[in-house]
Amino acid sequence: MFRLLILFLLITVGCAQKTIRPARGEMTRLLKEADSDHDDKITVLDRPPSFVLKCDCGKKLEVNGPYALSNLLQELKLASIENRKEIEIARVFENPVTRISRSIRERYWNNLVRQVTPASLKQVLQDSKLPNQKEFYLYIPEKDVFALQSFKAAAADPALRMKVVPLPDKLDLNFMRSIADRHGLLYLPQPYVVPGGRFNEMYGWDSYFESLGLIHDGRVELARAMADNFIYEIENYGKILNGNRTYYLNRSQPPFLTSLILAVDEAQPNKAWREKATRAAIQEYNEVWMKGDRLTKIGLNRYYGSDFGVPPEVEPGHFDDILKPIAARHKMTIAKLVDQYNEGKLEDDQLKEILAHDRAVRESGHDTTYRWKVRNEDRAADFLTVDLNALLYKYEVDLAVLTGDSSWKTRAETRKALMMKYMWDDSQKIFTDYNWRENFRSPFVSATAFYPLWAGVLDQEQAKKSIHALVSRLEAPGGLLSNDEASQKSVNAGKKQRQWDYPSGWAPHQMIAWRALRSYGETETLNRLIYKWLYMITKNAHDYNGTVPEKYDVVKRSHAVFAEYGNVGTDFAYITQEGFGWMNAAYQVGLSELPNELRISLEQLVPPEQLKK
Repeated sequence: MFRLLILFLLITVGCAQKTIRPARGEMTRLLKEADSDHDDKITVLDRPPSFVLKCDCGKKLEVNGPYALSNLLQELKLASIENRKEIEIARVFENPVTRISRSIRERYWNNLVRQVTPASLKQVLQDSKLPNQKEFYLYIPEKDVFALQSFKAAAADPALRMKVVPLPDKLDLNFMRSIADRHGLLYLPQPYVVPGGRFNEMYGWDSYFESLGLIHDGRVELARAMADNFIYEIENYGKILNGNRTYYLNRSQPPFLTSLILAVDEAQPNKAWREKATRAAIQEYNEVWMKGDRLTKIGLNRYYGSDFGVPPEVEPGHFDDILKPIAARHKMTIAKLVDQYNEGKLEDDQLKEILAHDRAVRESGHDTTYRWKVRNEDRAADFLTVDLNALLYKYEVDLAVLTGDSSWKTRAETRKALMMKYMWDDSQKIFTDYNWRENFRSPFVSATAFYPLWAGVLDQEQAKKSIHALVSRLEAPGGLLSNDEASQKSVNAGKKQRQWDYPSGWAPHQMIAWRALRSYGETETLNRLIYKWLYMITKNAHDYNGTVPEKYDVVKRSHAVFAEYGNVGTDFAYITQEGFGWMNAAYQVGLSELPNELRISLEQLVPPEQLKK
C-alpha cells in the first residue's frame, strides 16, 4: 500500500528519482504552513494541509497528511544534521513499523551509547537531575590506578570544570556524608546504553532489557560490555548499582545478571567470559542479597538499601509533604533540614524510617507506587516482594546450570517452597507480596506476579490458571497494566497518580510476561498482548512525529502520561534521536515474535479490536 502511494505521488509531480534535493528554506516553510501549534513537530493535533516540497531540480513533491509531513520534517532535519543536500523520497512515505524499527537499529542505539573516556567527559558528566552543578566530579576506585592517572590528566582542562576523586574501598556513611554536596559520575570501563533524556547513566535492570534489544539487533558485544560493567561494579562498588552516580551507591536494582550472562553467551559463546561473569554473579548473590538487611528471618528477601540521606535526584518538591512537618518540628526550613540530616548533624527517627522505605522503593525500580501502602504510609521495606524473590530463584536455577553445582538447585527448591507458603494466593491463583512485619499477604495485584512464571516457579497446570487470572485483571487496550484499578482501591491509594500504577504500562512488565506466556505455550494470548503493545507504540509514533517515550497509559493507548517525572522521550523538536532504552528493546523483541500475518495488520495500523478472530 505504501509503495503504491509513493509511486502515485512521484508520477503526479513528475519527480521520478529515489532522492531529491530540497530547495533552500523548505524546512522553515514546512513548519510555517503545517506546524499550527508551533512546537517544532507535526502531529495529528496540527491537522496540517498538504505541502508541496520544492526541489532544486525544478520538480515538486506533494506530501499529504500529518504522518508523511512529520516524516518529511524529520528527514529534512536529519539532512541538516548530517550535512546532506538530498533526502530519500521513500523515507518520507515509509511504513511506520519499518521506520520505527529501522530508526532504533540505525540511530537510537548509537545515540544512547556512552563511554567514560577523556574525550567524552563533557557528554557523560552532564546530569540534568542536578542542574545547578558548578563543578563536575568523576569518582574512580582508588585501586584502578591506570584510570585515575588517565583522567587526572584530562581534568587539567579548565573548560571541563571537573575534579577526579579516588573512591575508597570502604564506602561507609561517613564517606557518603563527606560528599553530600559533591555528587558525581562513577567510572565504568566499558561502553553502555543509557535510557535517554534525564537518565544519562547506566542503570541496573534497564540494562538487561536494553541488552535483549541490542542482541536482537546484532549488538552482542555492546550487551557483553554492559555485563562487564556490572562485573566492575560488583568488584569495585560492592553491588550492581541503581545507576553509576554517587547518589546511587546506597542501593542496587532488581537482579538480572545471570539472565544477562545466559542471553549474551547464547548469542556469542565464550567459556572464559561466562566463568568470570558467573563468579561475579555468585559474589553479588552472597554479599548483596543473602546477608544483611535484604535477607529476612523468614528466609525470603526484600529490597532495602543503606542510609545516605535524602535522595538528591528527585524532582523539586518531591519530598515536601513529608519533610514540611518534620522541618517545622525542628524549627528550620526544609532545605536546612535536608542539609543537616545528610551531613549527620541532625538525627530524626521518623525521617530515618521514612527514607528506609523510600530507598526500598527506589531499589525495586518501581519508583513510585502505592503497591506497599499500609494505613496511609509507604512501607516498602516491610514487604517480601514477588519480583525480587522470583529473580533470586532464577539466579539459583541459572547458577546450577552455569556451575554444574546441584546445591544451587536445592536452594531454588527451598525458595520456591517459601514463596508458595507466603506469597501464593491459591484462591486467586496469583502471587502477591508478603508483609513480613505484620504477617499478611498484600491485596495489591501487580504485573510483577508474572515474574515467578517467567522464572519457571509454577508447574504447567498452576501456571495456566495463574496466567488466566492475571490476564483477566491486567489486560488493557494497549497491553498489560502495572496493576488493576481495584488494587489501588484495596490499599486506599491517594488521588495523585504514581507512575508505576494504573493506568500505566511499562516495557519490562510486557517483556517478562511475554517470555512467561511463551514458555508455558500460551501462544494466542502472547500474540494478542504483543500486538496491543506494538500497535499502541506504532500509532502514537505515527500520529505524534515519531514519539517513542518512556511509558504509556495503556487504557487510553496514549503517551500522555505525566505523573511525577513527566514522560521522558516526549520533549524534543523536529525529530527524536533516542526513543527510550527499554522501549526500543521491547519494540524490536516484540516485533521479532509477531507472526507475519499480524505484522501485516500492524503495518496497516489495524486496531487490535478489529483483528479477525
